Amino acid sequence: MSLLSIGKSGLLAAQVGLSTTGNNITNASVAGYSRQVAIQSDTGTQDMGFGFVGTGTDVVQVKRYYDDFLNNQLRGAETNKASLDTYYSQISQIDNLLADPTAGLSPAMQDFFNGVHDAASNPASAASRQAMLSSADSLAGRFQGLSARLSEIGDGVNSQITSTVTQINSYASQIAQLNDSISGLSSDPSKAPNDLLDHRDQLLTELNKLVKTTVIPGDNHMLTVSIGTGQPLVVGNHNYNLATTTSPTDVTRVTVGYQTGSVVNALPESVFAGGQLGGLLDFRSGALDKAQNELGQVAAGLVTAFNQQHHLGQDQNGAMGGDFFAPIQASVAASTRNSPLSTANVTAVVTDASALTASDYSVDYDGTNFYVTRQSDGTKTQINPFPQTGPQTIDGVDYTITGAPQPGDDFLVRPTVNAAASVKVVLSDRTKVALAAPIATAAPTTNAGTAKISAGSVDVNYLTPGNALTAPLTLTYNKAANSLSGFPATQDVTVTVNGVPTVYPAGTPSIPYTDGASISFGGISFSISGAPADNDTFTVGPNTAGVGDNRNGQLLAGLQTKNVLDGGNATFQSSYAQMVNFVGNKTREAQISGQASDAAVQQATAAQQSVSGVNLDEEAANLLRYQQAYQACGKVMQVASQLFDVLMNIGG
Repeated sequence: MSLLSIGKSGLLAAQVGLSTTGNNITNASVAGYSRQVAIQSDTGTQDMGFGFVGTGTDVVQVKRYYDDFLNNQLRGAETNKASLDTYYSQISQIDNLLADPTAGLSPAMQDFFNGVHDAASNPASAASRQAMLSSADSLAGRFQGLSARLSEIGDGVNSQITSTVTQINSYASQIAQLNDSISGLSSDPSKAPNDLLDHRDQLLTELNKLVKTTVIPGDNHMLTVSIGTGQPLVVGNHNYNLATTTSPTDVTRVTVGYQTGSVVNALPESVFAGGQLGGLLDFRSGALDKAQNELGQVAAGLVTAFNQQHHLGQDQNGAMGGDFFAPIQASVAASTRNSPLSTANVTAVVTDASALTASDYSVDYDGTNFYVTRQSDGTKTQINPFPQTGPQTIDGVDYTITGAPQPGDDFLVRPTVNAAASVKVVLSDRTKVALAAPIATAAPTTNAGTAKISAGSVDVNYLTPGNALTAPLTLTYNKAANSLSGFPATQDVTVTVNGVPTVYPAGTPSIPYTDGASISFGGISFSISGAPADNDTFTVGPNTAGVGDNRNGQLLAGLQTKNVLDGGNATFQSSYAQMVNFVGNKTREAQISGQASDAAVQQATAAQQSVSGVNLDEEAANLLRYQQAYQACGKVMQVASQLFDVLMNIGG
């Protein structure tokens, strides 16, 4: 090959090098761009007799510097960071809401019970009774406000889930299109469409910020992208569309699945781990649902316990107390997939605050029996018998199932999720606040002994028809037999001494007397202590002058410090504090994890950029090198031209 051709080949190679270097410099700040280098090779040699002489150079490839392992590592760090950042931004809203000393629940509960204490201290005061009702309205408003804010956060999560799914579909579609374009341009393994590969990798990076993916390389530089445990998102030049739809058992909840025609086949939330979508779903199921349910547990527990105690009191009109708050109805939703032939209906009412949990429940019919499954731990309870003869209580909730079910019927029962929003004071007449006890006891001054009878109390059994006293009951002491007589002939009498109860059947003519023993019958309890004289009497009867009586008021006020919730292990305030503490800990945990993820992304970025990043100083040096090579090759061609002219002149 002539010297002119050698110079030309070097000139062209230097030109490609200059163009490649210039392209690196101009794209240095472009996200996802990978450094490119022109790879040269000699074009072979010719045997000239005395030896082999080179024939020039050729650019065999414009190489893209890319490390698949480092890029996957970076994508993994970024998807984790996006998930944690999203989780933190969401849970911070709840943390700020609950921790606010003015907008939180604790001040409102404290004010309410202060009002109950004041009314119990002044039961005859109309002003104190009215103030108690006003503080109750304020408490109900606070519960409703907190619940509404949590619902707004839930609506925002639904909106973001829908928006994120739309972005995922857009990226998946673009990746599929690039797969097709790249495949068509990759018939020659030595020639790769570097810019398209960079663009696709950047799309994969953005996609991983939305949801964690697994990328598997294929022929002709094509990629298969999947999520979760292998659910496909992009296969070759085809992408699978995700879509959102409402949950079949909860119209307020958005679920994600595959779009097949007009039908969305929901996928488990575990499939969408990582990224913004994973962070949203994790927040909703792990923090928002828990906060809503636990706030509702406090609300339902307070309403139920307060109502139950209020029922055992007597108002200023002499009537037994009614509902102070509206009873809490559990949220029940029938699945949209239930058979249209089914007429089954499930109702659930919270009746026992101590047994109430913060879990949701599924109610399923297998064709023979109904089963109630606690979703927090999978505990399953059969509705027995079915058809029912009365409500069945499970975890503090009365379940009533009517109608004709069909196999596969499914219902979602959420006892506490809407409880806070349902708190409402139904009592408006201050005279109907039941602060007095419905019974009164007395020991006549004519008694010769020193025995005294306690004020007495009632429990829920007193509300059983036939147990309420309509007239005074007189108990007479017989010294010779050391016994009391005069008990109701139709009710068992229980005498408890040092915690050991002894039951005397209805109709027992006389009951042995024990100093200080607790005596109960028909839901009434009292004690007689001291030394009664023969024929001393003690009366137990209706409270006919209870305007100034505050015994039930004291019991209502005592609910503030009584362990009512969590099986009798937590007060209302401590249960709420546990919820606030949980949210605060999860917020701090997400914050710290987010900071750690930032460091991981920085490290992964540095490692990836050490291979694929553009170093402007290095590229500037390359520019000078290629410029000098270009000039040198030009000089070679100039010399070759001059030599050719000399030869032509000699020949002439």
